[in-house]
Amino acid sequence: MDALQALAAEIVECRRCPRLVAWREQVAREKRAAFRDEEYWGRPVPGFGDPDARVLIVGLAPAAHGANRTGRMFTGDRSGDFLYASLHRVGFANQPTSVSRDDGLELTGVYITAPVKCAPPANKPTTVERDNCRPWLDAEVELLRSIRVVVALGGFGFGEALRIFGGGSLRPRPKFGHGVEVGLPDGRMLVGSYHVSQQNTFTGRLTEEMLDDVFARTRVLAGL
Repeated sequence: MDALQALAAEIVECRRCPRLVAWREQVAREKRAAFRDEEYWGRPVPGFGDPDARVLIVGLAPAAHGANRTGRMFTGDRSGDFLYASLHRVGFANQPTSVSRDDGLELTGVYITAPVKCAPPANKPTTVERDNCRPWLDAEVELLRSIRVVVALGGFGFGEALRIFGGGSLRPRPKFGHGVEVGLPDGRMLVGSYHVSQQNTFTGRLTEEMLDDVFARTRVLAGL
């Protein structure tokens, strides 16, 4: 825990990507009308969860008015509402909501992170920005020594998980899909899930039952 906290302190000071720094700070100044009285985080967002987690959830990047506002992954927006409600139903979270860093939420057996730590314009980081951020994700994974299963939310996270855990060498290269399971060279398992973005949840492409099934299967694979 101390090492993860020290790493988080380094991450939040990062200014490697000028475009992302400018955007996250602009959003924090201008704000959304619904949050005009709140002080936005407006910095990189480190991972969050159980330091002894057996399950690692990998997303994409903080949302401009979600984690970029609250300072915690998937916190304060509809995507987070959908994700944490599922984690609660399956037994990974002590409560179904995540609204702020001090709301009492605790995760058991799960750690949540993203390949890109700053909110990108239009939710689309560049390849350079992704590569600039890779050392932070690598450092988090290095400290999470109990990980047995990786759940990738979306194709971006799926690709990064393959890279981190050696799956990029697999042939044929595994294709992302909801519910796809990939045995990784180091013995871990990678599970794919559609991202919990509103684009997927509002259209019914990703339903509560579909996400619950992924996390229930993940518990089995992780031996929880």
